[in-house]
Amino acid sequence: MSTRIGVITFPGSLDDRDAQRAIRVAGAEPVALWHGSHDLEGVDALVLPGGFSYGDYLRAGAIAALAPIMAEVKDAAASGMPVLGICNGFQMLVEAQLLPGGLIRNAHQQFVRRDQKLRVENASTAWTSDFSVGQEIVIPLKNADGGYIAAESELDRLEGEDLVAFRYVGVNPNGSLRDIAGLTNGRGNVVGLMPHPEHAVEEGFGPDTAAAMRSGLDGLPFFTSAIAAVVAAAA
Repeated sequence: MSTRIGVITFPGSLDDRDAQRAIRVAGAEPVALWHGSHDLEGVDALVLPGGFSYGDYLRAGAIAALAPIMAEVKDAAASGMPVLGICNGFQMLVEAQLLPGGLIRNAHQQFVRRDQKLRVENASTAWTSDFSVGQEIVIPLKNADGGYIAAESELDRLEGEDLVAFRYVGVNPNGSLRDIAGLTNGRGNVVGLMPHPEHAVEEGFGPDTAAAMRSGLDGLPFFTSAIAAVVAAAA
């Protein structure tokens, strides 16, 4: 029986279909879910995709964090279900207080789009187990409100408890404090990051590599990690 991973579509979601395709490429079954529903349809894991939910009015992700289905997302996260927030989805997780801190306008006040090098800081989460600590990967990035902020005491806690999942390498594209690109919760089932792993799962469509143009597949382990986590939990 295949792993079923839900992808929630909000008004203004842009990368929901891309996330569904990445899940299918990884070997799981994508399940389309709707923001106005209270039914997770029995999925094994969840993805909150990128985009501009509700036009990013108020704050990016703030209105989406109050969508009806987020009550079920919070319950699922509390039960240990793997939940991944990508870009706008990361903003939703922060606004819903499933991850700490905040995300604000990029330091240079401009939208940024680039293939971004990251360093894996925590390879023990449901979404990172197919990586190794210290591994450097390249994942497409595109955001306007990607600057991660938190109080110094909170940043120290994140570092001390190994809750920083990914860090920007080479270039900090948005002014995120301590180069933080992604976080995990203490249990390791909820992960959020600004870059878009769903755009690096197929040859011909990912970042350039030394081997060939558009051949980067560094996003695929996010989804294979989640599949492995679900299978291990069911064993």
